[in-house]
Parts: sequence; structure tokens; C-alpha cells
Amino acid sequence: MWRLYQFPLCPFSRKVRLQLAEKGVAYDLVRELPWEGQDAFLDLNPAGTTPVMVDDEKGAVLIDSQAICEYFEETVEKMPLISGSPTGRAEIRRLTAWCDQIFYRDVVAPLLEERMRKRIVHRAPPDAGRLRDAMRNANTHMDYMDYLLDHRSWLAGGTMSLADIAAAAHISVADYLGGIDWAGHEPVKRWYAGFKSRPSFRPLLSERMEVIVPPPYYDKPDF
Repeated sequence: MWRLYQFPLCPFSRKVRLQLAEKGVAYDLVRELPWEGQDAFLDLNPAGTTPVMVDDEKGAVLIDSQAICEYFEETVEKMPLISGSPTGRAEIRRLTAWCDQIFYRDVVAPLLEERMRKRIVHRAPPDAGRLRDAMRNANTHMDYMDYLLDHRSWLAGGTMSLADIAAAAHISVADYLGGIDWAGHEPVKRWYAGFKSRPSFRPLLSERMEVIVPPPYYDKPDF
């Protein structure tokens, strides 16, 4: 069976977990805190980042969320998440990259640093200015998502895709860390409420990172 090395607030691991749940792929979770730099984990992935998936029977080690998602997209027919015309598939990949690169850089990464790593690893207070910048960036990026959802049923088109899964994974971490102001973002709020109701999403919402408490509405589909 596959083993997924991850920690609860890794958005890239959440992306993979959502895809695997939608496709019905079984796996075991292995908690890995990348900042601890464990030798056994670095032997698997010298970059020291999560997620990593391992299947000893297959002799397979998969590294990087997009590579992992593409692998299961190619090998599991159920619930295709990169489908449609070549143009449509390109749009799915574009928006997935936008979530993994731009939204992560501007919103999720600073929130994780200020509200998780500084507290758990460094025992230091957060930088209030950096938190304000992350929340402003979140508002700007969600304006763009509102625009997309005003014109499409899902972010990349008429059906749910890997772009939606990536976006939901990153937003869920930002929301856990109190970085999302939902006021004025009704299209995204409706879309995300639907995601929170999916069976694939419920395990993520029930998990907690030690000493870090999410907002009271965090795990409620109706929020």
C-alpha cells in the first residue's frame, strides 16, 4: 500500500489527499515535519519537502504534489481531474500552477511562517505587518477567483478539476490560520462550502496542528 509522508497543514499534501480520496486510492498517512530534517526522510527526498509517496511493493517513490497528482491521473481512471480538450487541460494546469506558486507564495507561505513555524519551531511572535500583507494578497487573489466563478461552474470550466482541488487545499490552510476574510467573496464562499461538504474533504477539516487552533467556523460547511 502507498504511504503518504505529510503534516496536517501542508497544502501540497492536502492537494494530493483530496485527489486520492476522489479517486478512491487507499494509502497510509505518515506524519513528517520537514523542518526537523530527519535523515530517513531526507534519504527519500533530499529536498526535504512534503508530500512524498512510497510504495515498497512497487519500488516507487513519488515526490512533488504535481508529479504525484499527474501519476495518479495517468494510472487511475476513476474521477478524471485533468480532462477535456487540449485547451481545457492547459487551463486546468495553468490554474493549478497559479495556486501552487502564486497563491502559495503570496498567502499560504507567509501565514505558515508567521503563525505556525515561528510558534512551533522558533518560539517567536509573528510579524504583524507580514500577516496583514498576506491577508491583503488573499483578498486580491480571491477577487480573481470570484471573477472565474462568476463565469464558470468551476474554476477551470464546467467540471471539477485538479485546479479546484489545488485551490481548496491552499485556501483550507490559509483559513485554518485565520488568513481569509470571507466578506465580499460570495462566489468563492459558495464554491468552498460545497467542497467542505464533500466526503473527500471531511478528514482534512477534522485534523488539527498542535498548539494552533483554527477559527470556530473552520470545519463547518455552512459558515
